[in-house]
Order: sequence, then structure tokens, then C-alpha cells
Amino acid sequence: MPVIPVNGPAPYHVHIGHGLAPEIVETIRESGAAQVAILCPEVLRASARRLADAVEGAGVRCHVWLLPDAERVKQLSVVSELWDKLGAAGFGRQDLVVGFGGGATTDLAGFVAATWMRGIRVVQVPTTLLAMVDAAVGGKTGINTAAGKNLVGSFHEPLAVFADIEVLRSLPDEEMVTGSAEIIKTGFIHDPEIIELYRRDPAACLDPDGALPELIARSVAVKAHVVGEDLKESGLRETLNYGHTFGHAIERAEDYSWRHGNAVAVGMMFVAYLAEARGFIDADLVELHREVLTSVGLPVAYRDGQWSELHAAMRHDKKNRDGKIRFVALTAVGATTRIEGPSEDELRQAFEKVSS
Repeated sequence: MPVIPVNGPAPYHVHIGHGLAPEIVETIRESGAAQVAILCPEVLRASARRLADAVEGAGVRCHVWLLPDAERVKQLSVVSELWDKLGAAGFGRQDLVVGFGGGATTDLAGFVAATWMRGIRVVQVPTTLLAMVDAAVGGKTGINTAAGKNLVGSFHEPLAVFADIEVLRSLPDEEMVTGSAEIIKTGFIHDPEIIELYRRDPAACLDPDGALPELIARSVAVKAHVVGEDLKESGLRETLNYGHTFGHAIERAEDYSWRHGNAVAVGMMFVAYLAEARGFIDADLVELHREVLTSVGLPVAYRDGQWSELHAAMRHDKKNRDGKIRFVALTAVGATTRIEGPSEDELRQAFEKVSS
């Protein structure tokens, strides 16, 4: 079972393996918490209840609190309701929260933990591929507002993260596909071997009995290295935003009905075209993006006619500085640069190449 350390102000480990419930329970027991709140979507009620029963069997009181599904959970009204529940249950600083679900759930759980009593502990148990390799690792937490995605949040590192490969077997194909976008992203920015694995056998890269466990470990290792060096996104961590500026704009334009990984996939194509126009990469590397992304069923285009809304969303992106839209771009596989303040003509030309 790979155990990947994440260094930083509050070091922790990401556990990757099969059947990790006993390790989760032991981590909670050893934490000294008097009580625990498992936050999960309705669809995971039964699984969360089984974990809660095991936690209570270890002598720790455990609540299961159900949440709205997907990005609908990342609202202040949901956070406020959970604050009230924590207060009514008497949660103190020694207690902890468990985020049990996909990326939206782990984002929300981390934010609730970060803000209750100025910070209590959180254990993240991601149940989707995307959450395992992205949202649950790194200590970013947040909720959405009308102005954009994740604009309210905090850096709050977890006590531990548990990525159980077994849960992936029950996921629908589209969840496996969308989660692959974040793995491919880490390949393009830091680990060329990830890209080679997708080129050699795309089907194996979606298979929990194939190359997928290695890809998860490689992707988490990339993120662990980056956030260990730069927790609060002052430099190196910005590379993890590859594809996210345009991707977040799509999500906002679609009222978060698009899957995050799908939006990031199109975002990577967009910035590849932008980088090609700037002379940072050649047409072959643009085509490599298309080849790898489409090989596992990810989209590489977005519908035409939305330019004004997308441009406005990018102008409100939290990564901007001094009013300039900023992008992480490639100079080669595994090598990055930044594009700051591109003209609207440059942006529109890139959009025309990804619009269907």
C-alpha cells in the first residue's frame, strides 16, 4: 500500500490501497477525538453508516450528516447549517470532521473544519477518482459564490487522506473519465511518464486492476511535492492550475452542471492553443493534448456562442493579478511557464479553436 508523505506546516500522509476502513478507524481512534462528524452525500449514506458503526465500535461517538450532491453542496447556507449542528453537538477543538465523498464534499468538509473554532481537524476519505488525485490532497478548501468558484475558502491541511481503490469499482464510467483529467494534468506539468502510460494503453489507465493505481500514486506524488514546497500558492503550486482558468469559466457558464474534469480537459486544450500562438509549444504538443485527452473519452471542445460570458468569468478568476488574466502554460511536457495579460484577440482566437 503506497503511503505518500505531504510535507509542509502540518505534515500528513496520503494512504492509497484496498480496504482501508480499518486504517481510517485507527487514525480516528488515535486522534483522541471524543466525537466525529462524517459529512457525505445521500448516495453514500449506507457506506458512511458502516464506517460510523466501526468508529463507534472503537469507542468514538460518530454522527453521519447528509449533504446535497455535487457543487450544490458548496454554498454558505450548507456551511451555516453544519456550523449549527456542530454547535448543537458540542464539537470542540479536539474533535474532527470526516469528508466522505467526491471533490465537492471534501472541499466543503475541509472548509467547515477550517472555520469551526478557527480550525479543527479533518480526515479526507475521497470516493471518486478526481477527489483522490486532486480535491482531497493539498489542503485547499472552499465554497462557491455568485461571482465564481472557490472564491471563499481557506488553506487547511487534513490529518490524513485515505484513497481506497476498491470504491472506484462501483463508479460509473463517466466518473472515471472525468477524474482522469486531473491525472493527465499532473503528467503534462510535472511527470512525463504519466503521459506515456496513457499513450501506451488508455484502457488500462481507467482500470483499477491495470495502470490506474500507479497513475493515482504518481499524480498524488506530484501534488504532494508541489504543495509541500508551496502550500499557499505563492509560486510552484500555481502550476497545478493548468487548464483551470478556462475550465472554471466553463463551469460557471454552465452553472456547475459540467463535470470538473471535463471542463479542465477543455481548459488544457484552450491554453495549449494559446501557448502555441505565443510560440511556447509546437503543433505536435497541441496534438498530443488532443490525443491523450480523447483516448480516454474526455472532451476537447466547447460549444460556440458563449465567448462574452466565458471572458467575463476569466476576468474574475482568483488567480488573476493586477487585473490581468493569468494562465499556466507549457514549454514542453514537464516544463511550465506563465502567460499574463493576453489580449482579448489572443483569447478569442484560442476559443475559436476549441469551440464546436
